[in-house]
Order: sequence, then C-alpha cells, then structure tokens
Amino acid sequence: MALSKDKIAEVVKKYGKNDKDTGSVEVQIALLTEQINELTRHLKANKKDASGRRGLFVLVGKRRGLLDYLNRTDRDAYVKLLTALEIRK
Repeated sequence: MALSKDKIAEVVKKYGKNDKDTGSVEVQIALLTEQINELTRHLKANKKDASGRRGLFVLVGKRRGLLDYLNRTDRDAYVKLLTALEIRK
C-alpha cells in the first residue's frame, strides 16, 4: 500500500523541519506509521492476505529500529514523537 503524494507532503510538513525534509528520523517514522496504519486497515478487511501481513511485519521492524535510534540519540524527540503518533512502547 503506497501513500499518496498529498499524504506524504502532509506528513513531511507536520513532522519535518521544512517542506523538503524527508530524510530526518522523525519524518521517516511518521511515514512508516502512516503506511502501517493503512496496511492494518487493509488486513482487517482481507484476513487471508499473508504477503501483506509479512510486509506489515517488515515495516514494523524498520520503524522499531528507527525508534530505537531516536531514543539513543534524542530522548526528548523520541517521547514527543511517541505521543504525537500515539505509538505505545
């Protein structure tokens, strides 16, 4: 499930330092969270989509690694992002 350009631009604008900031850790985590949410909705409707479920696990693993990195480097930004995205730890 790919995100639309409008959705990506909206997330970058909200979590990035400027409109072109797609590489910062916060933006990457926010984009992965949007993809995870879309894929979760898809899997609730299509319970037998095994390859989609595997893709979900891959995305969650990538996000987990980025969250661990952010926690090590900038604890305040980590806590702020967890509350903004409503991710439970």
